[in-house]
Amino acid sequence: MLRPQLKPPSHHTTTSSSSAQLFPSSSCTSLRPLSSSSLIAAAGRTRRPAGRKVVVRCASSASASEAARSSGRRSDDSSSSSTSGMAVVRVKAVATIKVTVGGLLSSLRPSRAIDDIKDLIGRSLFLELVSSELDAKTGKEKKTVRSYAHKVDDDDHGIVTYEANFDVPTGFGPIGAVVVTNELRQEMFLEDVNLTAGDGAGNSTLLSIRCNSWVQPKSGADEGTPGKRVFLANKPYLPAQTPAGLKSYRKKDLEQKRGDGTGEREADDRVYDYDVYNDLGNPDNDAAMARPVLGGSKQFPYPRRCRTGRPRSKKDPKSETRRGNVYVPRDEAFSEVKNAQFSLKTLQSVLHAAVPVVQSAIIDPDRNLPFPSFFVIDKLFEDGVELPRAEQLGFLGSIAAPLLEFLRDGPADRLLLFDTPANVQKDKFAWLRDEEFARETLAGVNPYAIELVREFPLKSKLDPAVYGPAESAITADVLEAQMGHVMTVAEAMREKRLFMLDYHDLFLPYVHKIRALKHTTMYGSRTIFFLTDDGTLRLLAIELTRPASPSQPQWRQVFTPSTDTTKSWLWRMAKSHVRAHDAGHHELISHWLRTHCAVEPYIIAANRQLSEMHPIYQLLRPHFRYTMRINALARSALINAGGIIELSFSPQKYSMELSSVAYDKLWRFDMEALPADLVRRGIAEEDPTAEHGLKLAIKDYPFANDGLLIWDAIKSWVQAYVSRFYPDAGSVAGDEELQAFWTEVRTKGHGDKKDEPWWPELDTPESLAHTLTTIIWVAAAHHAAVNFGQYDFGGYFPNRPSIARTVMPVEEPVDAAAMDRFLDNPDQALRECFPSQVQATVVMAVLDVLSSHSTDEEYLGGPETRPWNNDAAVQAVYAGFTARLKEIEGVIDGRNRDRRLKNRCGAGILPYQLMKPFSDSGVTGMGIPNSTSI
Repeated sequence: MLRPQLKPPSHHTTTSSSSAQLFPSSSCTSLRPLSSSSLIAAAGRTRRPAGRKVVVRCASSASASEAARSSGRRSDDSSSSSTSGMAVVRVKAVATIKVTVGGLLSSLRPSRAIDDIKDLIGRSLFLELVSSELDAKTGKEKKTVRSYAHKVDDDDHGIVTYEANFDVPTGFGPIGAVVVTNELRQEMFLEDVNLTAGDGAGNSTLLSIRCNSWVQPKSGADEGTPGKRVFLANKPYLPAQTPAGLKSYRKKDLEQKRGDGTGEREADDRVYDYDVYNDLGNPDNDAAMARPVLGGSKQFPYPRRCRTGRPRSKKDPKSETRRGNVYVPRDEAFSEVKNAQFSLKTLQSVLHAAVPVVQSAIIDPDRNLPFPSFFVIDKLFEDGVELPRAEQLGFLGSIAAPLLEFLRDGPADRLLLFDTPANVQKDKFAWLRDEEFARETLAGVNPYAIELVREFPLKSKLDPAVYGPAESAITADVLEAQMGHVMTVAEAMREKRLFMLDYHDLFLPYVHKIRALKHTTMYGSRTIFFLTDDGTLRLLAIELTRPASPSQPQWRQVFTPSTDTTKSWLWRMAKSHVRAHDAGHHELISHWLRTHCAVEPYIIAANRQLSEMHPIYQLLRPHFRYTMRINALARSALINAGGIIELSFSPQKYSMELSSVAYDKLWRFDMEALPADLVRRGIAEEDPTAEHGLKLAIKDYPFANDGLLIWDAIKSWVQAYVSRFYPDAGSVAGDEELQAFWTEVRTKGHGDKKDEPWWPELDTPESLAHTLTTIIWVAAAHHAAVNFGQYDFGGYFPNRPSIARTVMPVEEPVDAAAMDRFLDNPDQALRECFPSQVQATVVMAVLDVLSSHSTDEEYLGGPETRPWNNDAAVQAVYAGFTARLKEIEGVIDGRNRDRRLKNRCGAGILPYQLMKPFSDSGVTGMGIPNSTSI
């Protein structure tokens, strides 16, 4: 447990003529000299999208005052910023630029030629040093010290090195920022700025500014994407502590990021603003593709997404057109490594799914073809997808022929072979076992759904006049018989042994709407489990309900395990329906809504209201990496009208509406913290004497047990960080940027819930730390728990079908022909209930992409995201955080070897590793990235 209390940092005071006079004190320590080879290597490790990349770097060792003395100048001169005839300190900067193709701006030959000329005459990159102090005489900002950088090296890997020299008056005061103007015609990526002082061989690195941002070219820049950028020193300052010379720069930078809320955003913009989800449909293309706007109404409340400003639809003025790519601010784009690997993985997975899609479309234009046998399903992992001949593809053959020939001659065997999911490698037939069905509610990909049964009989909260009788058909007799009459229902509830998956009230209002669609069906469902003496769950009963309609009464039936052949097949079909419900709940709510969707408003608000100098911005920024970009991709192809979710999951066109209903009824910020979530579901109760302060109702609950270790580690790190900058309640309440950030999260980002009483107030260091811990938990660990096991558990779709397409054969009024087909061939009836070939392979391909770590992944507590500033106390606590996470990995490994823990260790059981913090790249079933990055 990390609970150190860090003293608030003392901010610099101006001294006369030392290096501290030019640079804030925190920047003058612990920076090792960089060799020229290390500079080039570091530039090559840049992880950003393609374009022109700039890294401003420097040399090594003597102080600024020594440099002044060696030049024969007085070190105590406090003259103005004019360098003529004044004592100055020579400051040197080395800039490394990586020129690549494929950035946002075209690398056309005329542009390159002009840039080459600018390089030749030394007019490519213009730098200005900003003093942290105001002029003592005028009370205004001091004039910046300016210099062009000139090219000094160009290697074979596109690395171009630039150098700039500055003569800084000794009375200039601490340098607090660098203003960069891109005079080239291409955008450039500025990784960091390091400055040295001194004229001799021993130069000292005195200021390092970590930038990691794109600078657009000055030519053609507009107000939204200026070619001039200010990069503030990484030393954190609360707003009231901002050095006087930097206040206007801090304010202006935030104003630029907010924009003015008008116009269509361009790909190179750096503007963060809000909008409702009005771009999911495409009514101009097809009236059937219209979708309701989510957010901004009582009917469909929703979090906000990043505003793009695209024109409105002609057929639905409330909706936005879907032309072009979905805008995200420039700094939210994928890195080169991430983009390349994501594109390659996506291509590979699309090829997996493409052939069945094409084949099914030729044979069955309705794309409803089921798998002909379980043997064919298994062959997906053993032999891969059989490539068709060009002549089989009809008019598509001439188009596809070159690709098919390439695949046959080269990578076809690898590209079109699905990797065997980890759970199938452990036990090919685990999906048939009730024990595995129950275990996955605790250690699977959706551990957020199971809850304690707290009342019996079970009752719906929906209007019985509309949906039929409220009381469940699951009776005490049914449950007690399945429990072997070892205890009564009342005794089981008293001992907290009954649990359930409750998808009744959420889905029931949409049952008839969904059933009106092709090739899908829906029920409301309840599934009951009994906690046995060995800590495992026994599956007792499943209730499926069809609500009343004008033409039919409510139908419901309870299914239980049975040795009777007919009932056992009905039981398997009922489990498949519940698994499809769980898959929809997981993908739409536990995954999309609670991590991707709910987190985007935090990112927008932080960038609009927290300066990059703000310590809380610096804490949160790693936990926002790539989220807006992956959300934009989701709106493009996953959650949009006709997208993969609508194609392959039971709710189909009503999928996003259902997530809005869940947001309305279920989402509240104070319950997003892991301990609060467990208590809300009845899985835990507060107990100060218990580990983590909670007593779990299910002691062997792998997600909760491991997740609480991660929660406490994050909490301790954040508490220590907050205490470093906020010594008391007044410092929190008086932080205008922090309060504006939290106000905007509540009133704009989650504006449809702005008046809810459960929003925490940021009025003490404790409330601030808890709020930040919750945000980090959701973006990192919650997302990891519901994302990186998707292929392991859902890649073999009989284990987790995304859709159930046929009704139960016993549903009244019974279809005699369907019942006869079921009795004649129940195996086929089950396969027809499963996703079609198209649906299954598309989902398998997508889950493969979503479950994969990039090689540039940045993990919770990892070295890549240690705090930007050089505060020794903060760095020490972060090192302790990293060490604790590595200890937790060992604890998890030990638990997975403990045979007493039957929900995570045993024959054919997949170990629970989703809360292990670190991972290699690829599909590993472990690893907690800092952010919702895929």
